[in-house]
Amino acid sequence: GYQVPFAERIRREADIPTGTVGLITEPEQADAIIREGRADLVFLARELLREPRWPLLAAHRLGAEIRWPPQYERAQPRK
Repeated sequence: GYQVPFAERIRREADIPTGTVGLITEPEQADAIIREGRADLVFLARELLREPRWPLLAAHRLGAEIRWPPQYERAQPRK
């Protein structure tokens, strides 16, 4: 996330919510940015073009319990 430091600085110095983008490809990376308070929101661009199921797969990898849309149920990763 090469733009994370900019969001982090604005968030800290202006005391406003920020979002960040830029080579954020792994769920753990996005999760860490939020958990560490470096930004309030993570935007995904090219990664969602590469993997449209990214949010669902990220939830699985991070251990979040979510309900998959019926049309995607067969695409769930095996536990």
